[in-house]
Amino acid sequence: MSGMRRAPRPSRGPAAIASSPWIVVLAGIVVMVVLLFVALGAYRGRSPAPDDPAVLPPALPLPQGSVPPTAPTSPRSSTPPLRPPGLSPRATGLPPSAPVGTRPPTGAPTSTRPATPPAQRPPAVSGRYRVVQSFDGGFIGEVLIVNAAGEDRGWTVRLDFGGGRVVTAWVEGVPQGTLRQTDGGFTYASGVDVPAGGSASLRFHVERAPTQPRGCTVDGARCTGF
Repeated sequence: MSGMRRAPRPSRGPAAIASSPWIVVLAGIVVMVVLLFVALGAYRGRSPAPDDPAVLPPALPLPQGSVPPTAPTSPRSSTPPLRPPGLSPRATGLPPSAPVGTRPPTGAPTSTRPATPPAQRPPAVSGRYRVVQSFDGGFIGEVLIVNAAGEDRGWTVRLDFGGGRVVTAWVEGVPQGTLRQTDGGFTYASGVDVPAGGSASLRFHVERAPTQPRGCTVDGARCTGF
């Protein structure tokens, strides 16, 4: 028996590993955790301070097409800005004398309406001219005198025909007045006053003169009817 050799025992290492795969997995996990801690430590040791500008990453250049175009700037005008009247260059609001909320007075003049003339009163004594009769070479005319006053009034009639001849003049039914011939006409002054609210008729005979006179007045007031 001493001469007999013992058979070698089989190795249990590979067989044990092959029969227990979880051992390999656990060992791999342990190795990975260790490597992770080592990497974290190395990163923390090499990470620069956040406030250090020397280690900031370089700025990336922008593409040429992404640069926005700049608006052209207009040259500054040398004309000073307009200011409203009454404000100094340093003033920031209305002058102290102007109340808040009111507009400053303007220099435009206000238009004023012309004064209406007072209505003229009718004359106290008035006259109305008319032609009573016309014939060859002359005519007979009349001026009716009306007294609108509240008292008796005298009167004076002036007639201008621009030519011709006054033959005679008279007043119907009352004492006659005074006749004075003028160049182309005549003047007749009453002999008696016309009573208040009454009237008198002055008639006259004129030759070689137009029937429409150039002028006819009673006490300076123009006659009507021509």
